[in-house]
Amino acid sequence: MSILRLLASRILLSALTLLIVSVLIFLILEALPGDIATRILGRDATAKALEVLRSQLHLDQPPLTRYFHWLGNLLHGDFGASLATGRPIADVLGPRIVNTLLLSLFAFALYLVLALVPAIIQATNRGKAVDNIISVITLVLLSLPDFLLATILLFLFAVAIPILPALATVSENSNWQEMLRAMILPATTLAIMMAVYAIRVLRDSLIEVLRSDYVRLAELKGLRPSAVLWRHALPNALVPALNVTALNLGFLIGGVVIVERVFSYPGFGTLLIDALQLRDIPLIKATVMISAAVYVAANLVADICAVLLQPRLRTR
Repeated sequence: MSILRLLASRILLSALTLLIVSVLIFLILEALPGDIATRILGRDATAKALEVLRSQLHLDQPPLTRYFHWLGNLLHGDFGASLATGRPIADVLGPRIVNTLLLSLFAFALYLVLALVPAIIQATNRGKAVDNIISVITLVLLSLPDFLLATILLFLFAVAIPILPALATVSENSNWQEMLRAMILPATTLAIMMAVYAIRVLRDSLIEVLRSDYVRLAELKGLRPSAVLWRHALPNALVPALNVTALNLGFLIGGVVIVERVFSYPGFGTLLIDALQLRDIPLIKATVMISAAVYVAANLVADICAVLLQPRLRTR
């Protein structure tokens, strides 16, 4: 029963967080100087055009009424229409979200390998040459900004050794081979940027767990080293790394703007930048709320996984 209570409290906290985010988004856009309709259409807009846009954005209503109107539509899955294209925002978001999800799944699969393998090698060879070499490599990669790493990979594998496309341009007509080839460089960039954080956390956590009494007891019982590592040590060592993974999941969906820009990948992050440049207020609200929802959901999943991996957390 305690685990159900814990999960319920986490879900309620996540819902409250999203409600606060929605209020902040609305207030920030409301606090921008000047008239919203004038900022969107420009100073040369006619009075009639301004009146139509104000009516479309419900600017002729009180702020509190407009907020609850927007929130109610949001809860029903109605994001409104894009001011730039006139199309429903759901239609605009759909292909971009699919592209980013495919890129994210590919990057996350690479991330698991790039995080687990080096951390396990380091923890089982603590203080040896291989541990020091991997530590130096992760420190160097940690100091590189994502756009620089993306540029380096782009130069190496699209210019110096032209085996991959420089631009990750995909469309609805692209087959899975074209999609996969186009996503290799951006996905690898994202995976490396995420893994360098997780490697250090997982290495230190795994070293601590390998020193614990229950791991030594498992070794004294004659269990094979691989069984001790995978069945007893790694599940407990993963808990601290889950928080990093949750942050990385949020980064995958909402923070891939730079990587998508470098490789010209038509994803969710570039859509947010386009919305900001075009001052498309409804689209800005929708993209930011979706990013926040994914970030909160990732942390919720990390909490649930932590409870499942460590039974003692269920009694707290």
